Amino acid sequence: MSYTHLTARDRYVISHLHGQMSYREIARRLGRHHTTISREIKRNKPPHSTYWYYFIERDVELKRHTARCFRRQSHLPLVEYVGDKIKLEWPPEAISARLKLDYPHDELMRVSHETVYRWIYLDAMGGGNLHQHLRRRHRKRRRQTRYGSGRRFMPGRVPISQRPSIVAARERFGDWEGDTLEGKKGCGHLATHVERKSRFLMAAKLADKRAATMTQASATSFWRLPKVLRQTLTVDNGKEFSQFKELEARTGLTVYFADPYAAWQRGTNENTNGILRHYYPKGFDFTTITHEELELVVKKINNRPRKCLDYRTPAEVMRQALRGALAI
Repeated sequence: MSYTHLTARDRYVISHLHGQMSYREIARRLGRHHTTISREIKRNKPPHSTYWYYFIERDVELKRHTARCFRRQSHLPLVEYVGDKIKLEWPPEAISARLKLDYPHDELMRVSHETVYRWIYLDAMGGGNLHQHLRRRHRKRRRQTRYGSGRRFMPGRVPISQRPSIVAARERFGDWEGDTLEGKKGCGHLATHVERKSRFLMAAKLADKRAATMTQASATSFWRLPKVLRQTLTVDNGKEFSQFKELEARTGLTVYFADPYAAWQRGTNENTNGILRHYYPKGFDFTTITHEELELVVKKINNRPRKCLDYRTPAEVMRQALRGALAI
């Protein structure tokens, strides 16, 4: 049978039949399981007294509206154990799992990792410093949203699983990976596009991370190339790529989206962004550089010999590709 909470009427009947009938008979009359009746009486019957509706109803309603994380805090050994492990920089998931190993037969020594997080954030609200032992050191729960705010379900979005196998094999020129490089908050971004076979980088300044801004910057970068070098573009699920259909129409590219949390599927771009970080570390203010200065940095990167290219440079390999494209 499906589970529902006992009602006030159910508890009224139990209080009158308790002591006169067995738990099974009470359960049969209420259409409940006998363990439900047993658990209810054990949980709410006052010590050294009888289970009586008028005495327990108020306490039952109070318990129902009290978060369980607070009830757990009434067990001092559990609270001390959790506090000690937090100060040892143990993650809440490890604390929750370790309790079952250290106290296999003590059901009172149980707490979920979510409850541990609640305790930590409540401590921070009261001026405590337990949150300093978390890896991220956040003082409060960060707002949780679905990854990509639902962008996985953009109309027409084509996943990377449908991308031609020739792209993964790097057997042709014209397959690109795209991303954004973030700077100091509110101080601009870079749009980066890397050709998979040659590792050739194109980058452009972005005033903001809006989709229209990204689309315009990307289209401007790709217009400089022959059409044969505009085959595919693989990007992540960021909102800046939500106007991918317009980008496809303006450039002739076919845009594919990597899987969530799979940065390795765009490893070429991620690696090149790492090289860019040598010049523009995290927190850099992109409003302080000009387009010309950015072009000089990109030129340096494109003229660095790469081991994966047999120590040729991306610029040399791209020139080879351009000569072939112009000959077609």
